[in-house]
Amino acid sequence: MTSSTGIRLIEPTDAAPIAAHRVRDAEAFRPWEPAQPADYFTPRGQAERIEGLLAGYRAGTVWPGVVLADGQVIGQVTVGGILPQPHLRRGSVGYWTATVAQNQGHAGNAVALVLRVMREELGLHRAEASTNLENLPSQRVLRRNGFTPYGVAHSAIFLDGNWRDGLLWERILGD
Repeated sequence: MTSSTGIRLIEPTDAAPIAAHRVRDAEAFRPWEPAQPADYFTPRGQAERIEGLLAGYRAGTVWPGVVLADGQVIGQVTVGGILPQPHLRRGSVGYWTATVAQNQGHAGNAVALVLRVMREELGLHRAEASTNLENLPSQRVLRRNGFTPYGVAHSAIFLDGNWRDGLLWERILGD
């Protein structure tokens, strides 16, 4: 039986479950994400991060969400870099799901749901994303949600001790 996927705005009470996932999955995510200080993996560190995300939400620059499976926090989906000006109206999608919830369709479902938020709630026209060139599972999530690659950002992010190229993705959300 497949569990249902949902998303909602992140809350301060999400700090502990997020920290638990991040501690357990630190090694699995190491090739795909920048190194973080030890405090990042604690509930207090996550609470501070969530506070910053919610400040960005109030300022209109970010929509920080959590991914839910049957009501339990299993990851995050965030729209960052929101540019709501009439001539731009775009945001950048980022997401992760805990290893215990991967390969069950949750990441793809969460991206589909956040695209709806971008279009209907935030009034955005364009969704952008980027992936590490080797992150094929994340690329499949984007392709299944109508994103197409449009370029390579060379030596764009420092991951796992090396500068890595990023594959840039886009999707037009419509009017």
